[in-house]
Amino acid sequence: MSETISFLAIDLGASSGRTLLGRWDGEYINLEEIHRFPNEPVVIRGHQHWDVLRLWKEIKTGIARYAHQYKSALSGIGVDTWGVDFALLDSHGNLLNNPYHYRDSRTDGMLELAFQQMPRRRIFEHTGNQFMQFNTLFQLLSMADQNDPQLEAADTLLMMPDLFHYWLTGQKTTEFSIATTSQMYDIRRRCWATDVLTQLKIPCGLLPSVVSPGTVVGQLPQALMDETELRHPANVITPASHDTSSAIAAIPGLNDQSVYISSGTWSLMGVEIPEPIINDQVLALNYTNEGGVGNSVNLLKILTGLWLLQENRRQWQREGNPYSWDKLLALAQQADPFQSLVDPDAADFLNPMDMPTAIREFCHRTGQPKPGNAGAMVRCCLESLALNYRKALEDLETLTGKHLKTVRIVGGGSRNPLLSQFTADACQRQVVTGPVEATALG
Repeated sequence: MSETISFLAIDLGASSGRTLLGRWDGEYINLEEIHRFPNEPVVIRGHQHWDVLRLWKEIKTGIARYAHQYKSALSGIGVDTWGVDFALLDSHGNLLNNPYHYRDSRTDGMLELAFQQMPRRRIFEHTGNQFMQFNTLFQLLSMADQNDPQLEAADTLLMMPDLFHYWLTGQKTTEFSIATTSQMYDIRRRCWATDVLTQLKIPCGLLPSVVSPGTVVGQLPQALMDETELRHPANVITPASHDTSSAIAAIPGLNDQSVYISSGTWSLMGVEIPEPIINDQVLALNYTNEGGVGNSVNLLKILTGLWLLQENRRQWQREGNPYSWDKLLALAQQADPFQSLVDPDAADFLNPMDMPTAIREFCHRTGQPKPGNAGAMVRCCLESLALNYRKALEDLETLTGKHLKTVRIVGGGSRNPLLSQFTADACQRQVVTGPVEATALG
């Protein structure tokens, strides 16, 4: 057996983060969770932000726990996160403000404003991205439109994983897959879409060079090694820093007849292809082309995922009903099928104060029965998600001209057997689940 080598994967999702140790013996990878922590937005003066300083503390805690438990050297450390969000640094490399959360309301109306300045079709031709109001491009447009002084003071824009790689090494770069989530990257020319940025009066000089997954960014400085009590120098290596791209890289059996669902707060459903598809059909169906490992492209749809369930459960907890996930799934299984359905991607559900109320109001407005209890509510959400997956599957077969025989679900949602069964029933396809920690593995 060859010598075992070890890597730390720091995986930051939109609702939780974790540090996992991956040990590779030349044939198998063993994953071990070292540290897990919540990741929730913080509201400051009516705006939602990410608490990046706390996340940075949790990252250092994960490294320190490895150092405490193991004496062997690390071959690499890498960070992945959700897409689109970013931090702005001044000319000294200091953080200007806590980064905004993509669900913040400041991007309301920005799609319409952008299309007044540059036609939707032209933006799509350059970027190949799905139009969503919280994409990086529209977050920056909102800052430009409001004359936000941070934009004028900024020297560098770093996407979220790139910010942590910078704090780990002192080196400012942007990784390819996370750059392609921004709607500011020309995926055909493989460079920043400066024509789009210039047209929308967004400064191009903020953007660092783009590096490929697997690039060694630098090493942990001695001060950080001392703080975490890490005994040996460690390289910081960019993974596919968009969590979805890392998850896709880890899917076993993925081929040109498979469709994947990276299932978490969001469900990203798509296929892996060698080159982007940028045409009228993709634009009309509002699909996205994002970067993957080995210069691959992920043609996918960004769909609302477990957010509906997470927010229902959070509201019930606030009301004094701390349901476990197992209990909610058992109640949903007992509920009558197809009583009410919602559009999970409706604007009603982007960031409501009370998700159960928002769902009941949607059902009332569309002439359906209101889910009367927790089981009916969860069943409504799960059946709606599964039918959304069926529509996406049909779209992907149209766009690729291929019959997709297998649905492969990875991520936290792969542990939801009821959703997996509903997906198999709705899509009439074989569903294969796991690995759960696909992102960290990738």
